[in-house]
Amino acid sequence: MEFLQSGAGERTVRLDPRTKIVLLFAVSTVLLLGGNGPAMFAVRTAMLLFPFALLAVSGRVRAAALMLAAYLGTYALAVFAVPVLTGVANAVVMASATVVSRFVPTLALAYFVFATTTVSEFMAAMARIRMPDWITIPLSVLFRFFPTLGEEARAIGAAMRMRGISPLRNGTAFLECALVPLMSCAVSIGEDLSAAALARGLGGPAKRTNVCSIGFGVADVAALAVSIAATAALAASLVLPGAIA
Repeated sequence: MEFLQSGAGERTVRLDPRTKIVLLFAVSTVLLLGGNGPAMFAVRTAMLLFPFALLAVSGRVRAAALMLAAYLGTYALAVFAVPVLTGVANAVVMASATVVSRFVPTLALAYFVFATTTVSEFMAAMARIRMPDWITIPLSVLFRFFPTLGEEARAIGAAMRMRGISPLRNGTAFLECALVPLMSCAVSIGEDLSAAALARGLGGPAKRTNVCSIGFGVADVAALAVSIAATAALAASLVLPGAIA
C-alpha cells in the first residue's frame, strides 16, 4: 500500500491539494490546446517541464527521468522519423507521437498529485471548498485504488517471472496471464474500498474532522500564479491570435 502514497520525500515541495488540482488543470489545458507564436511556445515549454521538475524535487528522480525520456523519445520520433516515412506508417507514427507527447507531462503531474497527497489531505481540501460528497468520495477512493492495483500488478508480474512467462516468449499467453487476474483484482479492490468507505462513515450526515494540516504557502502562491498566467496567455492567444506574438 506504500506505492504512490505520501512519504518523507514530497515534503521538500509541499503544495496544498487545491493548488495541485489547479496545476493539473492548467498543464493539461495548455498542452492539449496549444496556441501559436513564440510566446506560447515558451509557455508550453515551461508547463511541460513543470511536472518533471516537481517529481524530481519531491524525491522521485527516477520517475521524473523515465517520463522525461519517454516524452523526449516520442518528440524525437515525430521530428526525425515522420519526415522520412510515408503513407500509413507516417500517419500512425505521427498520431502516436503527438498523443504521447501531449499526455506524458499531464500523466507525470497526475503521478505527482497521487504520490504526494494523502486521502485525509484531499478530503480536508475538498471540505474547505465545500465540494459535494458525490464528487469527493469517488475521487478519494481513487487515491487508494491505484496504489492497491499497482501492488497487485507487481505481484502478478513476480508470479509470471517465477513461472518463466515473458512477453517475448509467450506473447498472447502473457497478456492473458496479466490482464485476466488484474481485471479480477480491480473489481475486488473496488468492492473492498466501497465497503471501507461506508464503514468509515464517508457520506454520512456528520461533519468530518481531520488531523492533517493544509493551507496555502509561498510555493502555492507561486504555483497558482504560474498556472493562472499560463492559462490567461492561452486564452488570449486563442481569442485574440495577434495579442501574444
